[in-house]
Amino acid sequence: MLLETINGPSDLRRLDHEQLGALAAEIREFIVQAVSSANGHLGSNLGAVELTLALHRVFNSPRDCLIWDTGHQAYVHKLVTGRREMFSSLRQADGLSGYPSRAESVHDWVENSHASTALCYAHGLAAAVKRSPNPDRHVVAIVGDGALTGGMAYEGLNNLGHSGSRVIVILNDNGRSYAPTVSRMSESLSRLRLHPGMMSARRRIETAVKDLPRVGNLAYSSLQGFYSAIREVIEPPVFFETLGVRYVGPLDGHDIAGMEQAFRQAAAFDGPIVVHVLTHKGRGYKPAEEDEEKCLHDTGSFDPAVGPTPSSRALKGYTLAFSQAMLELGEQRPDLVAITAAMPGPTGLLPFQDRWPDRFFDVGIAEQAAVTSAAGMAMGGLKPVVAVYSTFLSRAFDQTNLDVGLHGLPVVFALDRAGITGDDGPSHHGILDMALCLEIPGMTIFAPSSAQELKVMMATAVELSGPAVLRYPKTAARQVPPDQVGSGLCARRVRRGDGSVCILAVGKLLEASEEAAALLCAEGVEATLWDVRVVRPLDPEMVSDAGRHRFVVTVEDGIRNGGAGNYITDAIADLNASRQSPPVLNLGVPTAYIAHGNPERILGQLGLDGPGIAASIFKAIEHMGPERELAEIEVGTLGAPGPVDGNGHAGVDGRHSRAGTNGTPPSRAAGQHLGTNV
Repeated sequence: MLLETINGPSDLRRLDHEQLGALAAEIREFIVQAVSSANGHLGSNLGAVELTLALHRVFNSPRDCLIWDTGHQAYVHKLVTGRREMFSSLRQADGLSGYPSRAESVHDWVENSHASTALCYAHGLAAAVKRSPNPDRHVVAIVGDGALTGGMAYEGLNNLGHSGSRVIVILNDNGRSYAPTVSRMSESLSRLRLHPGMMSARRRIETAVKDLPRVGNLAYSSLQGFYSAIREVIEPPVFFETLGVRYVGPLDGHDIAGMEQAFRQAAAFDGPIVVHVLTHKGRGYKPAEEDEEKCLHDTGSFDPAVGPTPSSRALKGYTLAFSQAMLELGEQRPDLVAITAAMPGPTGLLPFQDRWPDRFFDVGIAEQAAVTSAAGMAMGGLKPVVAVYSTFLSRAFDQTNLDVGLHGLPVVFALDRAGITGDDGPSHHGILDMALCLEIPGMTIFAPSSAQELKVMMATAVELSGPAVLRYPKTAARQVPPDQVGSGLCARRVRRGDGSVCILAVGKLLEASEEAAALLCAEGVEATLWDVRVVRPLDPEMVSDAGRHRFVVTVEDGIRNGGAGNYITDAIADLNASRQSPPVLNLGVPTAYIAHGNPERILGQLGLDGPGIAASIFKAIEHMGPERELAEIEVGTLGAPGPVDGNGHAGVDGRHSRAGTNGTPPSRAAGQHLGTNV
């Protein structure tokens, strides 16, 4: 097998084009097998095989900087840069990341799994390379057409053109992001116009015209006008060149020889240049090619002989509950509209789109645009629901705060994948949304603990006169009977204790808190347990009841500092201003970049499963004594089982003390990339 002989990019350069074709087929088979057992991103990597081989044959990584936007398409890059043996651990704890990872390889420059950023990285790297001892190095940004639906990409293009940076932009155009790309960019891009001979001839003509006696400048101006007129006749308006970026293409993104020639020509150009290549997402694997929704962009485990089954790809858990709630509410409210950022399938909005296509809006990979568009819709009398992943809301915090929050607009944010998400790693854990949204005045915040709660909360949220957020996890949703479902903005008391310990559980972690309460009961501690349901505004009855206990514990799967626990702690203190407040222990996610792994395992390592919560409470009780306050407990004595990984440590917070530590991610020595390689 040829693939077994490829241990680095230099091994690719000894192959002829017939061998490269055979290698491409082997790589596709390898990726299908790897993803079928470990789950991950399939379609985008199948489409980028020949493109990646051509890049590594022309450019000398890591001396030349290859920046992938987004990292979904970097599996082939990982294969040919010496990580073939690691694929058995793809997206598993302590194993191969599903995205580029600086900790894995010097060939990975950017830990990039959010779209539209590569061109700005490239602008900065090009500035550094230009000022380095080796200014002849190349900076190459590989950008999907979906990424060009994000505004940051255009900011990057503008800066590249303005500065004249020597950056080669490879536009990998497969017409899709997760779903079909929401853009007419591909339809209006011009045909191939760059050839060294043609450019040289044009420069000679321009020089000769300028040198004409007396009329040189006038003739030159006329020549430029002639060029513009010809462009308008034979091709669409030249968008890229208006920004000062030369354009080449489109090329066949599966023709290695053709791409190599274009890449070498582009590398000789002194300035920013876009090479536009057309690829087929899912190429070479029939189930991916026939998947109309997303070409198997991402998938769980499956039999590679037949591909993922319809049942394995069906909506599940909280996403299914949200999808059903949107259909029910859409029937009741003609003013209800749905907005997403290139993710109608993963957020559960495809059924809504099918039922009411004129009430559905996909803005592309542009969360900022989604939020401010929703603000405009709300101003006009509509009831918009913005459905995005929790991790992506942070890209639009300013718009959520000032365009929606400042105006007090009735926009509902449905945040899927909240909390610890698992195998996508630190860029996809949805742990910041609670802390961010608590900083927005007037934002109502719901945290459902079951599928039934989510539907009730959605119905409540769309009736509010101001903004609201529902945050729910990727994992399976609990199914509960009607007597275990709350209503309105009220909390729900799950069990009544003896006044010693009160546990206030947020969202998904109600189930773990119930297990912890049972463990406490087995040791003679009868804990009161509340399902918080609505983090803001807090239910006064719940806050008052918690304040009457000797010890209070809050539990959440979001960031601990500034999260729900801190907010609840302040509310208890305010309620008990005239007397001593009970000590409050906040359990949550530490301030750290947490690596990929099984979500339940990560929560266990953080002490956020049933035994971990119970252990933290037992330790607190042991250290308190009849007269002792939590403020007196020695820092570090209350902790979860231990560190999560090299990226951060588990721990818990008290109102007046910090227990445990917050780690920082391991990093290369300062300047290892720029200092050593540039």
